[in-house]
Amino acid sequence: MLLAIRPESGLLNVDAKGEFSLKEAKRTFIEMLEAVALHKTNKVLFDGRKLIGKPEIMERFYYGEFAARAVWDFAERGVSPATRFAYVLREPVLDPGRFGETVAVNRGMAVKAFDNPEEALQWLGIAPANSRMQPTANRSA
Repeated sequence: MLLAIRPESGLLNVDAKGEFSLKEAKRTFIEMLEAVALHKTNKVLFDGRKLIGKPEIMERFYYGEFAARAVWDFAERGVSPATRFAYVLREPVLDPGRFGETVAVNRGMAVKAFDNPEEALQWLGIAPANSRMQPTANRSA
């Protein structure tokens, strides 16, 4: 898995591509936490719509457990346990039942999975870039 990490004002944008594996997901999550600590942000938008694979149920469990624990472990490096992580994914990487999300939330992580970036940004409290667009005029026949 490869990450492209771009800090913006109050937000860390992370684009991921490649094939899902639990080992790589854990490695890239640590990479992401290091960027959160470096840029002192408390909101992360993870766009994994270019990820492929079909994580097994236990992989979802282990990833959620690992991520929540890692956030707490990074507190000494300046990562707030209240940091919000919004994951934008597509099925089958995105679990319709959100099992991994539930595991992480139950362990104190602020995380939510989405199938579109607009809802993810809204949950993060970030206005989408196109929200300043003028409303389209009604056309009459």
